[in-house]
Amino acid sequence: MRFIYPLILALFLTPFFGVSQIYDPVEWSFSSQKVSENTYELTFIADIEPGWAIYSNDIYNNDIDCDVEICPLPVSFEFDNNNESERYFNLVGEIVEVDENKSVSQDPIFLMDVTKFTKKATFKQIVEFNADNKHVSGYLTFMVCDDTKCLPPTDVDFEFNFGKKPKDNSDFDKVEIQDFGQTNLALYGFLPEQIKEQSSDCDTANETVTENKENSFLNIFLLGILGGFLALLTPCVFPMIPLTVSFFTKKNENDNGISNAILYGFFIFLVYIILSIPFHLLDSVNPDILNDISTNIFLNVLFFLIFLVFAFSFFGYFELTLPSSWTSKSTSQESNAGFIGIFFMALTLAIVSFSCTGPILGTLLAGSLSGDSGAWELTAGMGGFGLALGLPFALFAMFPNVLSKLPKSGGWLNTIKVTLGFIELALALKFLSNADLVAHWGILKIELFLILWIVIFFLLGIYLIGKIRFPKEIKLEKISRLRLLSAILAFGFSVYLASGLIYDKDKESYNALPLLSGLAPPLGYSYFSPKDCPNDLNCFKDLKTGIEYAKKENKPILLDFTGYACVNCRKMEEHVWPLPEVDKVLRDNFVLISLYVDDKKELPEYEQLHVKRTSGIGTRKLENYGHKWAHFQASYFGVNSQPFYLLIDPNKYKILNDPVGYTPDPSEYISFLECGLSEFKSSNEE
Repeated sequence: MRFIYPLILALFLTPFFGVSQIYDPVEWSFSSQKVSENTYELTFIADIEPGWAIYSNDIYNNDIDCDVEICPLPVSFEFDNNNESERYFNLVGEIVEVDENKSVSQDPIFLMDVTKFTKKATFKQIVEFNADNKHVSGYLTFMVCDDTKCLPPTDVDFEFNFGKKPKDNSDFDKVEIQDFGQTNLALYGFLPEQIKEQSSDCDTANETVTENKENSFLNIFLLGILGGFLALLTPCVFPMIPLTVSFFTKKNENDNGISNAILYGFFIFLVYIILSIPFHLLDSVNPDILNDISTNIFLNVLFFLIFLVFAFSFFGYFELTLPSSWTSKSTSQESNAGFIGIFFMALTLAIVSFSCTGPILGTLLAGSLSGDSGAWELTAGMGGFGLALGLPFALFAMFPNVLSKLPKSGGWLNTIKVTLGFIELALALKFLSNADLVAHWGILKIELFLILWIVIFFLLGIYLIGKIRFPKEIKLEKISRLRLLSAILAFGFSVYLASGLIYDKDKESYNALPLLSGLAPPLGYSYFSPKDCPNDLNCFKDLKTGIEYAKKENKPILLDFTGYACVNCRKMEEHVWPLPEVDKVLRDNFVLISLYVDDKKELPEYEQLHVKRTSGIGTRKLENYGHKWAHFQASYFGVNSQPFYLLIDPNKYKILNDPVGYTPDPSEYISFLECGLSEFKSSNEE
């Protein structure tokens, strides 16, 4: 628990540390000294910029309970390969902190007496080897603060070699951690500086990647607005509109009731924008972290379970609420005059309506984390949600006569809530599917996924015609036209889903459903008609093997950076690539190399190397294939979004034309392919 408090504090004390600037006021260096034949002293030195400080472990020797108090995070060390079964070295004693530049003083942030280092900090550790493998590696963690702010805790890897490194059967033995160029060469077969920039003049999609990001922001902003309007039509929020607006409009003119109501609506919008700030801080420390979160197996299973809870909450079996103390503290501030009191009124609305807005926000959060533009997509979605939620309060305050035309609260609100419960149930399967795909479990394949969705939406139709009742609902005496129409739509959608199980003998796969692209598993992820590559193309999932094959065949490479949980990747593979005119160009002229940046399959031990982060702080260890290909894309091409397509000459490592991202227009995508092919042919004729 003591490590959680400093992280939370750091996230909220660094709101201006955006993606445009990385602060790194501490520089680490390592050295060693031989004490005896098998014993060495390791030294870790931190050079600290003036005004900054790191913290000593002495904080825990004081009479301070850091499980209760918010304490700084001291420097800590973790050593690899030191488990009981494979131990080849022992730590002799504890880490020793050299007292130079170490002092005790009142910390202005943590408001307690702490022991910290300024200017320079030195740590020493004795290790004793009991095997020939005289190799020590691990990482240290530290927090750095000045008098006004703290940076998020940072990991720094270290490695010491005194003799022969642990043996494996690979050329990777020769790679030293400090030589990142050699690391890249060993991992990918060539270096970033070997890549030649494109020189073709036939490009037709130069702005595709930029336009894709802009469209992504707009789409998720509109989805946020839709989510906000849905939240308005729930029992937790809808009755609040006339009550709150009446409160403001009954104020006399001197109290500026209408302007206060408008300000109230703006503060609702602001509350949801503020909720996205911590994700920007995470994104600035490690740009890959949001992708790691969205494709993490454990978190996707957790999302699946949370969405099940959301669904049954909407069904009325229980109610989700935030702690009552939060509501009490927020409400107690409403009496403050001016802007502050109105802000806390908006905050109180966000808290008390959580039982209805929480599941919708959860859907928005999980969907945004899977996006290509980091935390900005989340901000766009939260902004749309807050705008849709706050706008009615401002508009009805300006035009109070319209309030009388609003429908009265009643059973229809609960019907909307239960309908959202069925949708949450369906979306829960999306997250279980993500975990299943990236972990290669082979459980929730396309057939089972579609069958479960068919059942869910068929039951929704049954509910809407009054044949199913949930807690607190009364027997339906009459079915309204709107409810009947909704039931017909639910049954119709079930039929549409069933059409996805029709097998196409010519394509040797199921029919692709445009509305489910990216939600359902890939068509080739099947029990009965499995395919390793999209559209049954011949593809490679290993970079070196694919390059060698392309050289042998003298064909250009279509380098496809994709992901198992990538929505737009599925849209391209299932609705653009299968088109006859696109398929022919791809199949006959290119070698397809598909690199999955969210593949959680563990790398061989000899490839689990440390690499320099493309941005952010420190280094990272590549542990799975997703890490390997994400690092390759970011460090070699400066992009971390998917899909991302490059055409490359395998003989010269030359980029043939401008890369593109999501390109749903088939003619534009064909132009991209033919442009690169033309450049490849002319280049190889020289």
